[in-house]
Amino acid sequence: FFARVDWAIEQSFNNGLVAVINIHHYEEIMEEPEKHKTRFLALWEQIAEHYQKYPKELFFEVLNEPNNKLTPELWNNYLKDAINVIRESNPRRTLIVGTANWGGLGSLSSLDLPDDDNIIVTFHYYNPFHFTHQGAEWVTGSDAWLGTTWYGTSSEKNAVYQDLDNAVNWAKENNRPLFMGEFGAYSKADINSRYLWTSFVAREAEKREISWAYWEFCAGFGVYDQSKNDWNYSILQALIP
Repeated sequence: FFARVDWAIEQSFNNGLVAVINIHHYEEIMEEPEKHKTRFLALWEQIAEHYQKYPKELFFEVLNEPNNKLTPELWNNYLKDAINVIRESNPRRTLIVGTANWGGLGSLSSLDLPDDDNIIVTFHYYNPFHFTHQGAEWVTGSDAWLGTTWYGTSSEKNAVYQDLDNAVNWAKENNRPLFMGEFGAYSKADINSRYLWTSFVAREAEKREISWAYWEFCAGFGVYDQSKNDWNYSILQALIP
């Protein structure tokens, strides 16, 4: 397993990219947090030791989208313990920490971070959800949202302004840099709306010095079309004009 991840990290470095690795789809810890805490910390002990000599361009994200029974209160405790484990072998590695309740902006105020000056706070941004997740097979009732558009009206833009400004205000109060670690609109939305929303959100994040990563490369939100072996140029140009 490590060999595959090592390969992906090396491809990132060879192309001048920063790499972020995280624990993703750990559904068991969301359902039974106490039962899985020891395993969660042991995973990070092993991962951190494996990568302790890697360049500083490798970042560790502690857990993707804590949710369900891994409540904000529990998550604050678990992430502090995980950071302590990581710091034993990686005292200066840049760490990324997301919020509970699926990594959304609404839980920033519940996040309680340790006194560690090398942590970036991440959030995932999919607002308005009825637009970005229309027709998503994993979201109950999302077919009813098919046809939802986003044209950048004043009210649509103002909603994004308010969300990102709220994040920035929290970051300033807590002296933390921000990383919009996921954002994207599902492929069942019309491509013009996807282009407009993606471009607008990316530029507004940049204006606020929020770094970003698009979700995702070559699946339902993809910037790359595997079937054509070519870019989805509308999304690529929205991200990198």
